[in-house]
Amino acid sequence: MSELPNSLENAVAQASIATQAALADGKTRLKVELLFPELKSMPLAEMFLPLFSNYGKKLKVFFPDAGAAGLARRDWENVNFQIEDVGTGKSYSLNSKIHPDDEIFLFISPTSIEVNQLEKLCAIIDYRPIVMLNPQLEDSGIVGIGYAARQIRNRFLSNIESSYYLRPIFNKAAIMYSYPGLWEVWQEKSDEYEKIAELLKKPSDDEIYMILIDKKESQALNKTKTINYPNIFRSLQQLVRNLRN
Repeated sequence: MSELPNSLENAVAQASIATQAALADGKTRLKVELLFPELKSMPLAEMFLPLFSNYGKKLKVFFPDAGAAGLARRDWENVNFQIEDVGTGKSYSLNSKIHPDDEIFLFISPTSIEVNQLEKLCAIIDYRPIVMLNPQLEDSGIVGIGYAARQIRNRFLSNIESSYYLRPIFNKAAIMYSYPGLWEVWQEKSDEYEKIAELLKKPSDDEIYMILIDKKESQALNKTKTINYPNIFRSLQQLVRNLRN
């Protein structure tokens, strides 16, 4: 049975275990989302990298652009994996970034701006597994693209499965998923968190709202569990602030 993490480290550990399980089950297009606004990509990625330690040089880590990739090469010393940027989208450039010996690929915070390149890269990668850490592919605030590009994005997104998801809501509730479990809605009550709903699919914002305001109905339809983690998300967010670049 899943439990809410009581630290950022525990959340990353949960995400790693869930992702390992999904990879072991043959899943090849995965995303991990820890959706705290203050959380920066680089320190989160550094915490997540031990999951791939067994791959060594056969791991390839992609950043959205050359600047971010350059910072990682500078700051991550003595790594034995390869660091790349998604690139310009030119076919010859993208082909040169994927090698036959590469076994697994980690994409750090790709955005909708790179979705065309991402789709091309994934076609080159083919059957080999891909993990996306905190992708921003659905962020309408950064899309700025037309109908055709949105179709590409939606087609691409339809092939990606969640292995882990954690999102606080107003410090009083949370949405959580850990493969291969159910989607869960948790709510704070008297400094404790209670699971008030389990769902087969990721709930929409409207569904979350209805669950939170209709406690009696949600408790009648779902098993509950109380966990004594006082102010868990306030604590998590404080830890995240400490990781700011």
